[in-house]
Amino acid sequence: MESFWSFYRERRAKKRLRRRVFFLCAFLIAALPMLTWKAFDPPVFALEDGPPPQAKIVEKPLLIPEPDLVFTWTIVAGDTLCAIFEKHGISHGTMSQVLSADEPLLALDVLNPGHVLTFTLDRETGELKSMELFIHPGKRVVYSRVDDAGFSYDEIDLPGEWKAELIDGDITSSFYLSALNAALTDPETANITDLFRDQIQFARDMRAGDHFQVIRSRQFVNGEFTGQSRIEGIRIFRGKRVYSAFLFDDGNYYDHEGKSLARAFRRYPMKGSCRVTSRFNPKRRHPVTHRVTPHNGVDFAMAPGTPVLSAGDGVVTRVHNHPFAGRYVEVQHGSQYATRYLHLSRILVKRGQAVDRGQRIALSGSTGRTTGPHLHYELHINGRPVNPLTARIPTATAVPREKLAAFKDRVGELTAMMDKSSLKIALHRGDDRL
Repeated sequence: MESFWSFYRERRAKKRLRRRVFFLCAFLIAALPMLTWKAFDPPVFALEDGPPPQAKIVEKPLLIPEPDLVFTWTIVAGDTLCAIFEKHGISHGTMSQVLSADEPLLALDVLNPGHVLTFTLDRETGELKSMELFIHPGKRVVYSRVDDAGFSYDEIDLPGEWKAELIDGDITSSFYLSALNAALTDPETANITDLFRDQIQFARDMRAGDHFQVIRSRQFVNGEFTGQSRIEGIRIFRGKRVYSAFLFDDGNYYDHEGKSLARAFRRYPMKGSCRVTSRFNPKRRHPVTHRVTPHNGVDFAMAPGTPVLSAGDGVVTRVHNHPFAGRYVEVQHGSQYATRYLHLSRILVKRGQAVDRGQRIALSGSTGRTTGPHLHYELHINGRPVNPLTARIPTATAVPREKLAAFKDRVGELTAMMDKSSLKIALHRGDDRL
């Protein structure tokens, strides 16, 4: 038995020895790479070699976004907005959004030669970001994208400087040709004949040797003529009679005594009265688009087919069918006033036609973008929309008494300019009638 236990102890000792040898060999094998590794020593530079080289810093270029695409188009005779958009690859849907923004102005309905359109497109998406309509140096309209669904507009008017000048002319043949020879324009000549139409039959009454004087103011912006002008004063010498007209600060013309030359306006463009459904409001929220959009007129509830009457004597300057304003008419009343009638079902006049106060010019309807049948009526004075229910319109027969002194002062200034020229002409002719 003793020999058995001796054998057993000897065998266990051998097993422990083998395990220790195994673990020692495994440890040596694992530690061999560590024993053969040599630490990296940084290079040592001698002082005579100068300082160690600096690390080179590589700067990443700044990512500058690509500039937008900008191009312009100068309007020539025959151009249409649709053709211009198609030519430059701008979708019909985008054009419709711009026209929707333009509905309060209707500036894009009349593109005259010389007007300039400037388009700004996103270079990456090709979307129209903005479009500018340059009308003249004193007036621009900018349409800017506000979101994916539409645009807003910003009307830019620069007052510039108005310079007065005196135009003298003698009648040699007709008044019309004599006025053009004296450097008056067609609209200015038409304005003069319209002012005096109740007093002078120009084709019949004017004779060779008759004389006229006109003080005209023209607008300049940064020294450039904008094309805008207004007649400040007129004197026409026909035989021994003198006819006069002077523009006052209420936008109306009066003779030298302060009596009105303008025929009265209608306050409402219809017979009787109609309920007002939407008033003049520059900050109104549009009932269809729900955007804040100026409401430049007054809406009257009208059954379709109701006669629409011209508010005053004038000439039809626009007859259009707009996708949002519908069928509409614009009438120019002299040089200061214009009226617009929108959402018509039928138009009864043509562009260029003369109309009288109270004349039927259209029938009401609901064309364009509307919530129901109605007439949208606008009044513009000197190119700006005003409230047609409260604006001062030519209804008085004379300058108000409290303003008569101011009017007389204005007449004195204008006639002083005219008299200087008249004196020179009289001395030259030996004519004492002036």
